Amino acid sequence: MRACAQAARLDVAGVARQFAAAQSLPRRKMTDPVSEPNSPHQSDPPVLRDPASLPSNFARPVVAIGNFDGAHRGHAVVIGAARAMAWRLGRPLAALTFEPHPVDFFVGPGSVFRLTPEAARARALGRFGVDAVIVLSFGANLASQPAEKFVADILVGRLGIAGAVVGYDFHFGKGREGSPAFLAEAGRRHGFEVEIVPKVMADAGGAPEAVHSNAARAALEAGDVAMAARLLGHEWFVVGEVIHGQKLGRTLGFPTANVALDPSCRLRHGIYAVRLTVDGVTHGGVANFGRRPTVDDHGAPLLEVFVFDFTGDLYGKPVEVAFVGWIRGEEKFPSLDALVAAMNIDKARAREMLELAP
Repeated sequence: MRACAQAARLDVAGVARQFAAAQSLPRRKMTDPVSEPNSPHQSDPPVLRDPASLPSNFARPVVAIGNFDGAHRGHAVVIGAARAMAWRLGRPLAALTFEPHPVDFFVGPGSVFRLTPEAARARALGRFGVDAVIVLSFGANLASQPAEKFVADILVGRLGIAGAVVGYDFHFGKGREGSPAFLAEAGRRHGFEVEIVPKVMADAGGAPEAVHSNAARAALEAGDVAMAARLLGHEWFVVGEVIHGQKLGRTLGFPTANVALDPSCRLRHGIYAVRLTVDGVTHGGVANFGRRPTVDDHGAPLLEVFVFDFTGDLYGKPVEVAFVGWIRGEEKFPSLDALVAAMNIDKARAREMLELAP
C-alpha cells in the first residue's frame, strides 16, 4: 500500500470539511457492531487491552493514535480523517491510546487532570464513531521503546494496521523520537497509509489558539464549563456509579445521587446546572461538586446531583453527568435553613439554564 502523509500546511477549513464528510459516512458493518456515532445513549465500544493480536472482526484496522484526553474538537478531526480512510479502505476504525496518561507515568499519578478518565474516554471515542478502542499499557517498556520498534512490533506486528492518522504534534518512542514525518516514512516502508492532521483552531472562525486539552482543563479549573464545552465541542461529562453518602440531602428535601470523581479531577468547587443520564434517559438537575463546607468541610470532594422530576433508586447504577452551566461557588452557610434557601435558588437557576441550553 502507498503511504499518504497530509502535510500540516493543509487549511483547517479543509480538514473540518473532511470531518463533516466522514461523519456522513455509514459505519462499516461489523460482526459485533456498535451503535451509530453521536447518539447520546449508544453502547460504548469494546476496549481491547494490550492485545497480542486483534480479533478477526477488527483485523487490519485504520487507527487514530493519541491520548485523546477530553475527546475535543481537534481529536474529532483526527478521528474523522481516520474514519474517512477506514471507509475508503473498507477496514474497521480503532482509536489507539495509552493508559495511564504518559505524563502520569513520567511525573507521578494524578499529575494530569484527566478530562476523560478511561471509561469516559471510551464513551466519547465511541460517539466519534470508532469501532474499538485499543489501550496500550504505558510503562517503562513502552516508554523506552525506540520509535521504529513501536512501528514494527506493535503497529505492524501485533495490530497489522492498514493505516494510521495522527495530529500534527504527535510524537512517540523513546525520547519522543518518532515524529509525524517519521511515521509517514515508516508507513511507506511497512506498507500502511499515514495521514497527518494539522492543528485545529479554538474557533471555527480561526482564533489564534489551537484546540488543546490544557485549555479545557484551565476552563474547568475556573468553573467555566461553557468555555470548556466550546473547546471540546461537547459538554464536559463524567461517568461513575452512584454511591451511598451521608443521606443528609433527603432530610433537607434534596436527595442526591452521589458520584466519586477521578482523584485527578480539579473542577472548581461549586454549583452547576447538569444533565444526568441513567438507563438511557436524560434528566435535568443541579449539582454540587466539593467538600460540603456547611456540613462536612474535611471529606474528599464529591459530586452530588439533585435530579429534577425523578423518583427511583439510583444506588449502584452507572450514570453520566454532563455539565451545562456554572451557578456559584461553594459556600459555608450559617445554618441548614440558609443552606436550603440557597439550594432552592440554585434549583430554579439550574432549570432556567437548562431550558435555554441547546
